[in-house]
Amino acid sequence: MNRFVSWLISKIKKREYKIDENLTSSVLIMILFNKMIMVIRGSYHKLLFKNSKGLVFIGKRVRIKSHKNIICGSGMTIEDDCFINALCKKGMVIGNNFSLGRNSMIECTGVIRELGEGITIGNNVGIAASTFLSVRGRVTIGDNTIFGPGVKIFSENHNFKDLEIPIYLQGATKLGIDIGEDCWIGANVIILDGVHIGKKVIVAASAVVNKDIPDYAIVGGIPAKILKMRNQ
Repeated sequence: MNRFVSWLISKIKKREYKIDENLTSSVLIMILFNKMIMVIRGSYHKLLFKNSKGLVFIGKRVRIKSHKNIICGSGMTIEDDCFINALCKKGMVIGNNFSLGRNSMIECTGVIRELGEGITIGNNVGIAASTFLSVRGRVTIGDNTIFGPGVKIFSENHNFKDLEIPIYLQGATKLGIDIGEDCWIGANVIILDGVHIGKKVIVAASAVVNKDIPDYAIVGGIPAKILKMRNQ
């Protein structure tokens, strides 16, 4: 049973995948049953997407708005209680084997007077539970990047210079956020607008990133500073 499930997952992900040998057959059957239900839900959502490939796994109580703005690869998994608002100028483009942990939110537009730009997510990107991605400015996430739980991304900043006008009426700047490939963004990290994070970067848990980070850096703190370089 373990070999069969490992083979099946490897086929879906298009890469080798071996499950833990301690999983019993009864547990594996229950997991497969739950995945089948997720595929059935996913089949409905696939009909509404602009384009999709392969299987899509959708959990319970998932809400998706503006399906027609979503292009996704095979093996996309959206866990229970997630919310996605894909209303934006350039849509959502999602690679293969994307996963969004339960209770997470991707919000491309907050108010309809000014649509968000859009988001591009690479292959094999994993986003853990309770993550919030605010996609007002353009957001890109490279291949093989993983997010810990509770990560928050804010791709805009409110203008506030005029003391006579309420902040919410002064508009916002939207520089966007770019996260490179093969990064590890730790739990509860906050990434602010205008930041470029290079490839193979590690961001320590609870850091606040408000400046660019070079390739291979390990950063941490509030605000985040370079602690070490992985290639030195």
